[in-house]
Amino acid sequence: QVLLVESGGGLVRAGGSLRLSCAASGRTFSDYAKGWFRQAPGKEREFVAAITWSSGRTFYADSVKGRFSISRDNAKNTVYLQMNSLKPEDTAVYYCNLYPPTLGWGQGTQVTVSS
Repeated sequence: QVLLVESGGGLVRAGGSLRLSCAASGRTFSDYAKGWFRQAPGKEREFVAAITWSSGRTFYADSVKGRFSISRDNAKNTVYLQMNSLKPEDTAVYYCNLYPPTLGWGQGTQVTVSS
């Protein structure tokens, strides 16, 4: 069983930055791409960014391109999401999962951006 634990969320003003972490334990699906997703209140969960595990190729939603950066530390089985120039519309619960998401969803980490 794999466990994904997200952390690093918080309250930040517009224009600020946060770095999210996703640590995997158990069966880590080390050869699989990993991704970040988010769900804002009253909205569907949406894709944010993904990274392939071997080559480190990255993919981003148009809404975060140029502001967010996904990276991974293979040795630590950890995926990161560096979020810069945050906007109020980035407010959501952020989740990590495989990409495409095939595991159960964890509790996520809340990101709140004030205007």
